[in-house]
Amino acid sequence: MTPMIDIRNLSVTFTGRGKPVRAVDDVSLSVAPGEVVALLGESGSGKSVTLRSLLRLHPKTRSRMEGTIRVDGEDVLALSPRALADYRGRKVSMIFQDPGLAMDPVYTVGRQIVETIRRHESVSTAEAEARALALFRKVSIPAPERRLAAYPSSMSGGMRQRAMIALALACNPKVLLADEPTTALDATVQIQILLLLRDLQRELGLSVIFVTHDIGVAVEVADRVAVMYAGRIVEEGKVADVVRTPRHPYTRGLLAARVEHAVPGSRLETIPGAPPDLAELPAGCAFRDRCVVAETRCAAERPAFVQRSPTRGDACLLAG
Repeated sequence: MTPMIDIRNLSVTFTGRGKPVRAVDDVSLSVAPGEVVALLGESGSGKSVTLRSLLRLHPKTRSRMEGTIRVDGEDVLALSPRALADYRGRKVSMIFQDPGLAMDPVYTVGRQIVETIRRHESVSTAEAEARALALFRKVSIPAPERRLAAYPSSMSGGMRQRAMIALALACNPKVLLADEPTTALDATVQIQILLLLRDLQRELGLSVIFVTHDIGVAVEVADRVAVMYAGRIVEEGKVADVVRTPRHPYTRGLLAARVEHAVPGSRLETIPGAPPDLAELPAGCAFRDRCVVAETRCAAERPAFVQRSPTRGDACLLAG
């Protein structure tokens, strides 16, 4: 099956003040039509940078992108400015972590959705407004007619995120990018949004990349998971396989640190130390200073990503 998303050897380097920072380093990832892949890892691991690369949202004067990105057979890095504007929203759309910042505060939510539809399709304002209303109903926003005339600041966090999902789906994209869309919400609303996204993905047959730092969220929504650390994918596989038999020490650390595994009265397990400075990565394995099973060779040899089976791969010298 031809992948809907095919990323090959993607590297993203930010070249602002100080030393260059390689936030994404030689990442390869594919997503099949109708598949959901979760990018999992701590803050600063390169998840969101990878996601934003699919829409070319990095500042051109202060970033450098290498490798190839193809979406539905289209070379994203070769798109002209006009073609890129047509591609965004129409073929690939994104749900941002904070819809309050992603939406324009001086326009009503309904007007923003109508504008998006009319930018990509030759429809009347009345037709676009009818579609916006239908989208609000689809994402279960109460009193949708009234909410279309509301400003983002007048909505609750959960309501804004539902409106953000409606905006992302306005032009019937084939790919949906979700950048930690439930992080800022309380637990009850998180579950509601996750269930909504899962149902919409199945109904519409979307290919989805879902960024999260919570393995529980990945289990709930994804078919496969790619674990990222220091800008690289260090483990990849079907969600059930990775959760049951994690191969990379970092993945094992993430799983052990879950609250569900805590013993009452004892300290929660954590991964020691902190992620490395991406501008000054250590030689060898970037995780070795935090790894409880590291050996001498881990300091000298950088582990390559090895495909152990058709559905499993990792980048660890000790996992073979």
